[in-house]
Amino acid sequence: MKCVISQDIKAGAKLIRDGELVAFATETVYGLGANALNPEAVAQIFEVKQRPYFDPLIVHVSNVAQLEDITLGLSERARKLVDRFWPGPLTLVLPKKKRIPDLVTAGLESVAVRIPAHPIARELLEATNLPIAAPSANKFGNLSPTQAKHVEEQLGSEIKLILDGGPCSVGVESTVIHCASESPILLRPGGISLEEIESCIGEVQIARIEDHAETNSPLSPGMLPKHYAPKTRLFIVNNSDEIPKTGRNGLLSLYPIEETCLRGCQFSAKEILSPAGDLKLAACKFFTALRNLDKAGIDNIIALRMPEKGLGRTINNRLERAAVS
Repeated sequence: MKCVISQDIKAGAKLIRDGELVAFATETVYGLGANALNPEAVAQIFEVKQRPYFDPLIVHVSNVAQLEDITLGLSERARKLVDRFWPGPLTLVLPKKKRIPDLVTAGLESVAVRIPAHPIARELLEATNLPIAAPSANKFGNLSPTQAKHVEEQLGSEIKLILDGGPCSVGVESTVIHCASESPILLRPGGISLEEIESCIGEVQIARIEDHAETNSPLSPGMLPKHYAPKTRLFIVNNSDEIPKTGRNGLLSLYPIEETCLRGCQFSAKEILSPAGDLKLAACKFFTALRNLDKAGIDNIIALRMPEKGLGRTINNRLERAAVS
């Protein structure tokens, strides 16, 4: 199969309506989309990604009216989040209507939904007039794609079209908040920080991934313990004593090495996310930096833990999944 990279929304919409898959840009990462109301089309997502069927998908919609077609409505707190953060990198888990196939939700009575902000995603949704199920456009567990070429590298022989919207502006997956019960729960940190969420709706519980991973029953995408992993072994360190003593090491750090606790250490490759300490910029560059190190011919990636605040919490979450043996 020959994959085309273009901005042909009309062609993408036709493929989606015909039950095919289309990869497309969002502000978070590139998604692999199918008609969320067509179980056969959705099944192709799992097949191409080699994704386990117990891992639910996020459904993208173009507006709140379309949201009401597939969910049982919004609580007061969920409404506040919608009003403040949509369109944008926030996913809400809500009680679902029966028209959403169980395959999309891994049999759960709730569905993860968001309205994306990227113009390519918005135009595709409007052109199809359908909800589109779309996890990240990569092989399951691998690094998330933030450019069209990243999608082509992994899935180019298995899909027909990638809608190119340039590099993703947020660069990490959406924040996921469970709003299907009375107390909101942070299921996955992402492109909107916990601090921003709590400034809108008050205190939010934080889910423990291990509570769901052991029974293979995650409440949302991105809750499995090993995910977002490069092929090169990754170590999260706090100081030079924790660095492996053998092999060629590459560095992933927020700051230049002279400003970290690893000064004096030797690295064969380096990726500095933001010398000024801008965590939003660091998140935007994160997956591309990991991808660069993964291709650098090194033995180990040494990641210096980020500040546990704002989007630093999101980056640390992805690092912890990538470092699981």
